Amino acid sequence: MKVSLMSLGDIMDDPVTGRPFSAQERYRMTIEAAAVGDRVGLHGIYIGEHHGIDYTFSAPPVLLSAIAERTTNLRVGTAVALAANLDPFRLAEDYATVDVISGGRLDLVTGRGNFFEGTYTLFGQSVSDSPARFSESMELLCKLWPGEPVHWIGAFRPPINGQRLQPTPLQQGELPFWVGGGSSPDTAKLAGRLGLKLMLPSAFGRPDKFAPMADVYREAFAAAGHKHAAQVGACWHGWVAKNDAIARKRFEPRYEGYHAFNQRVIRSVNPNPPAYLTAAFDYDFLTSAGPAIVGGPQRFAERLLEVSALVGSDLNLIKMDMGGVGREEYVEMVEILGREVIPLVSDAPEPRAARA
Repeated sequence: MKVSLMSLGDIMDDPVTGRPFSAQERYRMTIEAAAVGDRVGLHGIYIGEHHGIDYTFSAPPVLLSAIAERTTNLRVGTAVALAANLDPFRLAEDYATVDVISGGRLDLVTGRGNFFEGTYTLFGQSVSDSPARFSESMELLCKLWPGEPVHWIGAFRPPINGQRLQPTPLQQGELPFWVGGGSSPDTAKLAGRLGLKLMLPSAFGRPDKFAPMADVYREAFAAAGHKHAAQVGACWHGWVAKNDAIARKRFEPRYEGYHAFNQRVIRSVNPNPPAYLTAAFDYDFLTSAGPAIVGGPQRFAERLLEVSALVGSDLNLIKMDMGGVGREEYVEMVEILGREVIPLVSDAPEPRAARA
């Protein structure tokens, strides 16, 4: 099992101490945590992209390039890059640059972002076009990545007449692309048809809710006859400490604060969000049957293995920095995750996706 960090760059004051949080602090602690994660054996770090709301990470390739220069082995990825909103040629250029700077360590996780209707309005786009935009963008990205001249005509950007991607990415052969999706069967089928990996948005609800979508993906992947293996990733909220009691006590007020913050964001970007995204805060449910993993190293490892088995994920992204968590506490958790949790899960059986 591979274990990585995920951060969306949410900005909220610490609900425990009342200490205000700045964007500068969020960026610096993210780079430092990545450097620590690299040292203690984490697989990667995956950075979100948002626009016009209270998430400060809006340019992941810039931040990932900074992280790449501070690390040696860590995969540097997105969570997610908004492929339906951005021009696919420019998107390919940005992330090919990250791939070159990092020495071939990029993981490009893309998503439709259709839940964030305000982003489409901000960019002068219609959210009703999101499926077609995303499909077209992903197919073009796959054509551009090898670095050969491309001749292409689509519906949402001007034609490409023999231009090629610069710089040429270091990673060739199997594409380092993941499709982020778990609400739409069409998105899962697209990932399978194109031979890409699937990243489930499992931090949004009960883990078992996303297992059927992983199966849809695997079926489409198998039907397409790809030679390489299908792969599924998942993301979780996580909080680890020296023991269970400390972890649960520390996490609850910050998780409740993050939940309230998230409710405000959800309502600001989507007038009709799904019911499961607006449910009342229930700490016991979230940490036992929901997307949160909380405890000392042993309990954290057991819960991670449990939720991973539900969806068959061999890559798990852990979001540990939400709720106004400060630099010292975040770095301490990354140390524990690498030094004490990863040895407990590294020998876990392969998920269904890898055994299929």
